[in-house]
Amino acid sequence: MRILDFLVEDAIKINLEAKSKEEVIKELVKLLKEAGKISDEKKALQILMEREELGSTGVGQGVAIPHGKTIAVSDLVSAFGLSKEGVDFDALDGAPVHLFFLLLAPEGAAGSHLKALARISSLLKDKYFRKALIDANSSADVLKIIREEEELRH
Repeated sequence: MRILDFLVEDAIKINLEAKSKEEVIKELVKLLKEAGKISDEKKALQILMEREELGSTGVGQGVAIPHGKTIAVSDLVSAFGLSKEGVDFDALDGAPVHLFFLLLAPEGAAGSHLKALARISSLLKDKYFRKALIDANSSADVLKIIREEEELRH
């Protein structure tokens, strides 16, 4: 499984305006809605916020992967957001988060949901990959960085 298989090109934002966890999630969900990938924005937000209440998806090292399963999507989809300043996302290491991969899967897609989470997590463990994404200046840069990384590891 490759990130580019489910990352929605029209749902990549380099300069997130959000200043809080909830604002980040809303901003990324809105991108997926505008790209025609979410049928019910409210349902998607509710699922994602409920997941955050269980424990932050801020995994540390400047990364958060908010995720959930919902009837609001028919396919596995992901949005990417970058905050150069960083956002307090209650990350496990307490550090601000710069890189956000928001992941939504259809209700019955537990297997592909978990595979996608594992794929994103494994790529983001590489500090050079994280740095390249933080330094990205356009959505085209983000796609190129991910494509090159996936080719290296495929």
